[in-house]
Amino acid sequence: MINLRKLESELWESADLLRAESKLTSQEYCMPVLGLIFLRYAYSRFRYVEAEIMKDRPVRNGRVLPVESIDFQQKSAIFLPEEARYEYLLNLEAGKVNIGEKVNHAMTLIEAESPQLSGVLPKTYTSFKNELLWELLRIFNNSALNDIQDDIIGRIYEYFLNKFAPAVASDDGVFFTPKSLVRMIVSIIEPKRGIVLDPACGSGGMFVSSADFTEQYGANANMAMTFYGQEKVEYNQEKVEYNAKLCLMNMAVHGLNAQIVSGDDANSFYHDHFGLEGKCDFVMANPPFNVDKVKSESTASAGRLPFGMPSVNPSKEVSNANYLWISYFYSYLNEHGRAGFVMAASATDSNGRDRDIRRQLVSTGAVDVMLSVGTNFFYTKSLPCTLWFFDKGKKLDLRDKVLFIDSRNYYTAVDRTLNEWSPWQMKNLNAIVWLHRGETEKYHTLVAGYCAALDMAADCTFAQRAEQLQQEIASVTAECKDAVAAAARKDKKRIQAQYDESLAAIQEKLTIAKEACWLTDKFGDGEYRDIPGLCKAATLQEIEEKNWSLTPGAYVGVEAQQADDVDFAERMREIHAELLTLQQQSDALMETISRNWEEMGV
Repeated sequence: MINLRKLESELWESADLLRAESKLTSQEYCMPVLGLIFLRYAYSRFRYVEAEIMKDRPVRNGRVLPVESIDFQQKSAIFLPEEARYEYLLNLEAGKVNIGEKVNHAMTLIEAESPQLSGVLPKTYTSFKNELLWELLRIFNNSALNDIQDDIIGRIYEYFLNKFAPAVASDDGVFFTPKSLVRMIVSIIEPKRGIVLDPACGSGGMFVSSADFTEQYGANANMAMTFYGQEKVEYNQEKVEYNAKLCLMNMAVHGLNAQIVSGDDANSFYHDHFGLEGKCDFVMANPPFNVDKVKSESTASAGRLPFGMPSVNPSKEVSNANYLWISYFYSYLNEHGRAGFVMAASATDSNGRDRDIRRQLVSTGAVDVMLSVGTNFFYTKSLPCTLWFFDKGKKLDLRDKVLFIDSRNYYTAVDRTLNEWSPWQMKNLNAIVWLHRGETEKYHTLVAGYCAALDMAADCTFAQRAEQLQQEIASVTAECKDAVAAAARKDKKRIQAQYDESLAAIQEKLTIAKEACWLTDKFGDGEYRDIPGLCKAATLQEIEEKNWSLTPGAYVGVEAQQADDVDFAERMREIHAELLTLQQQSDALMETISRNWEEMGV
């Protein structure tokens, strides 16, 4: 598994190196560093696709035919000429060649292979000393960048913004979309074919994830889908230029074709650049929250406001653009289109014209799912948010209902400041939507996946499997203690590490078993039902009764608590006694741990 925090730390050190050795501003050195990361990532994808091509490569005159550019085009990937490959650059001798010229040339060669990158890649590397560039190439020769499945460039870019330009990253309502939110949006709207639009496309993570989803079903994303992206944030042109270039780099390195526009023409408030109103099969976005000072007259002229304008202040400005975005997402969809987007939590219950727009929107029957997300899902902000989902092609029996899910207390803590959904947690939340839609076969496939991951016996329940794994952890822990105690001093660390690895594998399975219990305890054999504190399928009448609020917590309520008749004072005395016992056990355990470390010579 990639240690993103470690990777980001190394990249930050490289940026510090650039800052110390050059006279460039943060904006000037940010893109060259990201360009090197792009080169490294492009090389990883090149090697991956090359290996796939070579599996069935024909042989002529006793020799395997060499790969060519056309082979990579057929695989929707970029062919890298020899001098554009990271390994070639890494092996250059700093004292004999101008590495800056070589890197610039590599960028030019890649642009020639991928016309959509023309003029996008940085070519300012002759500004840096040879030794500095070679050191940067070495730093980015990190095995973590061999992973070609995730939006690594976007994660690194967001980290750079956080470190180098906090005003840009955190003061304008713009946040990098966390991977688990992107995947949740994609898994619920299920983009498989047609026109896909992200009118606030950032580094292109939504497109990459959509392509991955499509290809899981055996389709070629470039053949099945057409991607359109706009990137324009008011008062922040530097971020726009970085984002647009990063998006194009990210799309190209994944072998995806896209039409991306940036600058004034990409300002969604004033332009429908691609003329896609009513034409999109899928719309997904993480737009900037709470944008103000949007010119109302220009906005009204640009259209795509089927429910009218939000509130306009005396200065003829829209002081909060959240409902402009929401209206756009709805208006871009065709008669069967689906949308999924991130929005400020406050938008589900805002008043004034927002409520009237929300009333009209809900009355169309197109609001499909509302999912509350807890705090700390964003890198740079701790704010909560809500995922909104529209579906203009909903089944008739669901058109008068909206599924509300409150996931604020359901997540995995990555560290003290960052939360996410694990892959199994995402599948569980997705399963609620499947059952609501009547797609029970997907639920059963997920349950079968749990069984396979846990090596389940046919007559074993998930609760029983969890108990088995807990017992296994206890047994291996005791065995580890005895083995380390009996080992020679020089072998203690090695033996401890071996057992730690085994325990981690068992613990991972236990975590999976607990997630399986979480799901099947609630939905059994696969029938949707409202779960207090988690989910509710509310009717339009119920939503009207709550004054058109779309806040999930207002509908799902709180989890039922089991009533008890325990005497409070007596229970407090028992708890006090239990705490004293636990304290004594803790002290004894600390003594044992200290003794073991001393015996290991640590």
